[in-house]
Amino acid sequence: MGVEGKGHDSPGPAVSWIEVDESGEGQRLDNFLVARLKGVPKSHVYRIVRSGEVRVNSGRVAASHRLALGDRIRVPPIRVAEREAGDAPAPALELPVLFEDEFVLAVDKPAGLAVHGGSGVAHGAIERLRAGRPEARFLELAHRLDRETSGVLLIAKKRSALTAMHDDLRDRVMDKRYLAAVIGRVRDEKRLVKAALRKYHTAEGERRTAVDAREGQDAQTVFRRIARNDEFSLLEAELLTGRTHQIRAHLNHIGHPILGDDKYGDFELNRALRKRGLKRMFLHAASIAFDHPATGERLLVRSPLPRELEAFRQAQFGDGEPT
Repeated sequence: MGVEGKGHDSPGPAVSWIEVDESGEGQRLDNFLVARLKGVPKSHVYRIVRSGEVRVNSGRVAASHRLALGDRIRVPPIRVAEREAGDAPAPALELPVLFEDEFVLAVDKPAGLAVHGGSGVAHGAIERLRAGRPEARFLELAHRLDRETSGVLLIAKKRSALTAMHDDLRDRVMDKRYLAAVIGRVRDEKRLVKAALRKYHTAEGERRTAVDAREGQDAQTVFRRIARNDEFSLLEAELLTGRTHQIRAHLNHIGHPILGDDKYGDFELNRALRKRGLKRMFLHAASIAFDHPATGERLLVRSPLPRELEAFRQAQFGDGEPT
């Protein structure tokens, strides 16, 4: 994926094609290109889009066009002087493997690691995994996790596996469960939250999601109470849809923001929690169940709570029995 650039002494760069995977789904075309055309000025990106040299599915579109899964983007020949020195390569990374065969790789992503490059991040988990596995012919994210979220991350090792897992996501065959510690005593043992969500960007360019019944996309999350004390509750969240920041936005919407959440949480409380040992957001992708893309066998991949979250859970909820 990317521009097939060549040095000044070569015949020159060629037209390249980029197919949009889940990591680019929903992104504006201009932001998508800026993140992938390293060293190309934004002004040049806008010029080649306005001129029609960039095409999406063979058609002209505006820079603000939102990309869909599977879109094919034509990128014209671009020669960038900075490329002669070469962009800094992604440093190799190996993450704890939770499951692997010739079709699927499931890794345990730590908090603080973006799943892909872009938006101020030079290299994410997928680029660094590729660097650490140069023999791998195909490695693509099957889904996304927020940078601040830890836990199970699925990666396809064949295009057929990627397509099958995307189908599972769309048809709600994939079962994704998260653990979240939130502010307050959650009353219901089980609650379905149906609240449409709309994505937007702050003035600083950061992504946010807001409940918007008129313009938002359908979003549904099932929350189950695991434990609670006088201050906090521990919940399991089951995603029925997969919108950006869905769990975080839904919990904020119902008045129980996630502990340590620096986008939707209680900022004063977050500062106090750091002194109590919780220095990150308490949101963890604990398990994913899915049909194996080749055999159809139902697989369940689990990730244990990271040490810092488990220590906080034990301190607050003990054995975890609801009260």
